[in-house]
Amino acid sequence: MNKKQKKMLARIIIAAVLMVALHFVPATGLVRFGLYMVPYLIIGYDILRKAALGIYNRQVFDENFLMAVATVGAIALGLTGDGDYTEAIAVMLFYQIGEWFQSYAVGKSRRNISDLMDIRPDYANIEVDGRLEQVDPDEVEVGTLIVVQPGEKVPIDGIVERGFSTLDTAALTGESVPREVGEGDEIISGCINLSGLLHIRTTREFGESTVSKILDLVENASSRKSRAEAFISRFARVYTPAVCYSALALAVLPPLVRQLILGVPADWGTWVYRALTFLVISCPCALVISIPLSFFAGIGGASKEGVLVKGSNYLETLSKTRYVVFDKTGTLTQGVFEVAGIHHSTMDQAKLLELAALAESASSHPISKSLQRAHGAELDRNRVGNITEQSGEGVIAEVDGRTVAAGNAKLMRRLGVEYVDCRSVGTVVHVAIDGRYAGHILISDKVKPGSAEAIRALHRAGVKKTIMLTGDAEPVAKEVAGSLGIDEFHAGLLPGDKVAKVEELLAAKDSPKEALAFVGDGINDAPVLSRADIGIAMGAMGSDAAIEAADIVLMDDDPRKIAKAIAISRKCLRIVHQNIVFAIGIKIACLLLTAVGVANMWLGIFADVGVMVLAVLNAIRAMFVKKL
Repeated sequence: MNKKQKKMLARIIIAAVLMVALHFVPATGLVRFGLYMVPYLIIGYDILRKAALGIYNRQVFDENFLMAVATVGAIALGLTGDGDYTEAIAVMLFYQIGEWFQSYAVGKSRRNISDLMDIRPDYANIEVDGRLEQVDPDEVEVGTLIVVQPGEKVPIDGIVERGFSTLDTAALTGESVPREVGEGDEIISGCINLSGLLHIRTTREFGESTVSKILDLVENASSRKSRAEAFISRFARVYTPAVCYSALALAVLPPLVRQLILGVPADWGTWVYRALTFLVISCPCALVISIPLSFFAGIGGASKEGVLVKGSNYLETLSKTRYVVFDKTGTLTQGVFEVAGIHHSTMDQAKLLELAALAESASSHPISKSLQRAHGAELDRNRVGNITEQSGEGVIAEVDGRTVAAGNAKLMRRLGVEYVDCRSVGTVVHVAIDGRYAGHILISDKVKPGSAEAIRALHRAGVKKTIMLTGDAEPVAKEVAGSLGIDEFHAGLLPGDKVAKVEELLAAKDSPKEALAFVGDGINDAPVLSRADIGIAMGAMGSDAAIEAADIVLMDDDPRKIAKAIAISRKCLRIVHQNIVFAIGIKIACLLLTAVGVANMWLGIFADVGVMVLAVLNAIRAMFVKKL
């Protein structure tokens, strides 16, 4: 508990003890009134002050006004009647108990989320004259060599220059299995170094690092309100004045009808008491507090699982997802091209690979990089000359005085070289030496281990159709889609084509209430992520543009988390709807009972405070998502 909560708890205990003790004090008249005002003011002075400020600022109709009017009215009835002020104190006391409970519950959920997201580093270590100095991460420039010791948080994104260790990434990805890193590996901020000493060359400023972006997303998530929250805000603005005027009518009209029309005593005391009870019951605290808390807890539970949701409106839209569209490379596949085989070689396979890697050595294309990695040894660029890149076809280069052509079938046909088609699916690099065919190298992108399970989980979650969009050739797309169980695929698409295809899919939805999600990771996916009903980006390896454009970010790039995120959103929305129906239903029933004289002030206390406590308890369930 914080200091404010402890102070409130002390006020509650003191007021409750005094209220009980005064039952045994034989005081009457103004003395009794003065004694009972002591616990009343102890427990309710802040409510009365807020109500007065609301009236002064012309923002009258809120829960403070309702409580103030109801309790002051009950005191007035006691002063003019039997001198019983217990109900007035009890109403204020139980209302403050409910407020304290709500404050404690929200504070606890915030602390839980803060603990889960406790990834902000306090400092970065820089080596100066053989000693480590701690500096503010904001002051570390790109390209600086920082040192992370065992037990410390990685403060800034970078590349490991020296050292080997294991990292705890649970706060970022929700995964408890440590990740091993060594020289040359990329490392993201927010991880905890578990074992070895790491020297890391920073690749971003602290403000642009992963940890900063995550914290910014979580801290700003509450600013994007869902339709349910917007409804509650509009509802409260109309509902509160409506019940105030209804209570006034209940206090005035029945006595006037009794006296002027029916000719019987007006019985003002009974009807004023009913009107005051009506006000106590009508307080919309349960809705106003529990609905935002439900979404806050849902977003917190998702972040614990490595799913960052940028706002409650996106959580609400995600719950309606019935179509999921995937980019292929880097989303369903690892996005790392590797040599899968060398076929129909007329020379030693290692020699063929070496010549192809040398011919491609000046290119930064992923295919060229995969050839160089497969060769393994360092390439002597002095052996290569007269490199000519053929756009969309490949390269022709002089290697050791021989003409080496490496590229696709188009290049072979243009050179008049007879080539052998590859029966395997993947990217084929044909190689010709001095105009004669020497074989081909098969390069493929590996499917992520969890992709097939991700598709199955989405179908189990009620997703009607999964679709894959890719710029790859149709045979490659067909192979990947078939192996993963994807319902539909479209190949050979440029970035603009993907946007147009998503437009078509949006227009073809069975209902406008159904949502279409797009999942991508590359910079060319940013326009599609923005256009879809809900954009989901891969956070660990995804581009900054994709993460910025997306509504939801998967921190560990695991597509299986999509079904998990949908399950979390649906649980959260179920809780929201339960609280709306429960709170409004109970209040309407109690208001009707009050109007006909069945309910008293004690039932009013339950309808207000009790419903709020139950709604808050139900809202907190949205945080527990481990078993979904």
